[in-house]
Amino acid sequence: MLTLDKIYHASYVLKEVIRPTDMIKATNLSDDFELYLKTENLQITGAFKARGAYYKISQLTPEEREKGVIACSAGNHAQGVALAAQRYGIKATICMPNSAPISKVEATKSYGAEIVLVEGTYDDAHDKAVEIQKETGATFIHPFDDELVIAGQGTIGLEILDQLSDVDAVIVPIGGGGLISGVAYAIKSLNPNVKIYGVQSTGAPSMYISMAHGGLETLPSVNTFADGIAVKTPGELTFDICSKYVDEIITVTDDETATAILSLIEKQKLISEGAGAVSVAAALFGKLPLKGRKVCCLVSGGNIDVTILSRVIDRGLQKTGRLAEFTVALTDKPGEMSAVSKIISNLGANVVAVSHDRADLNTDINSCYLRLSLETRNHEHISKIKEALSESGYRIVQG
Repeated sequence: MLTLDKIYHASYVLKEVIRPTDMIKATNLSDDFELYLKTENLQITGAFKARGAYYKISQLTPEEREKGVIACSAGNHAQGVALAAQRYGIKATICMPNSAPISKVEATKSYGAEIVLVEGTYDDAHDKAVEIQKETGATFIHPFDDELVIAGQGTIGLEILDQLSDVDAVIVPIGGGGLISGVAYAIKSLNPNVKIYGVQSTGAPSMYISMAHGGLETLPSVNTFADGIAVKTPGELTFDICSKYVDEIITVTDDETATAILSLIEKQKLISEGAGAVSVAAALFGKLPLKGRKVCCLVSGGNIDVTILSRVIDRGLQKTGRLAEFTVALTDKPGEMSAVSKIISNLGANVVAVSHDRADLNTDINSCYLRLSLETRNHEHISKIKEALSESGYRIVQG
């Protein structure tokens, strides 16, 4: 049974390995409420997961340590388990979905764990880990549905109250629910007036749907670049705790999450993975009643795959009107491209890519398509550029 004493004990045990992460005031991200960031993306292993995994493994008996541990993870829990197992000299086997970012797989290997890649999602990796556990007798270190793991994550709640004692609301990402369960239990036990809000991706809303329907539900599939919270089925224990201690759960889109990642990079100089940025997305896009309140967003991890970071940034730029792409139909004669460029230049936009296509079968024989990518200021700026092109007789066919 989860208790406040266990969370305090976890805090004591974790002092030897976990750093209390900074609480940063984000003055550039909000105008109508005070926003603070709890930076677990700067935690050892790059995510909060090391807390719960380490505390769980620290409590194993000598007999359990002898048999080793097994876990399943999309990446962050894997690194936490591998780190703890290395510190205690325990054999660790981690099942990971084959879609897990290579950076997370390699980071887990660097701590000495044996990796088993499983085709499918986190839930498929979980099933494989259970199968191996039965064969080997190793202790299964669940990523979220375990009271000791939850107690470890709950230490973040203690830190939040210590660093921001007058906080009004805390926004927490949700995958399987281990993080928000620990944080909500700790904070509500000490100050029941603090609102606890959970955030999931619209492509993986398992806890959101389960809470709305009053019972555990399994999604047929998940689809989000926020791999750390792409969970089909929440935990039984975490569902019960969330039902009692979480005030509301909402969802955000991948585009909103990408915009939040871009905002954190530009305005706070922080790197967040998708799962870590959903809390910030909820605040930025007005998903919750936050006006006039002191709000803490928990940025749960920073292990984003650098191979998709540029795509995420581009999506964030498009969402905020900082990057525009459209196609203009032109008469194929000298000077047309120069004239279009002059209009764009006079309005202060910058052309970053251009493609001139004469071969499209949808054009007239004496026409062509000019496909443009522009750096712009905002959506209003884009509208002015399109309006100026139209007034000059150019037809925008796409974008």
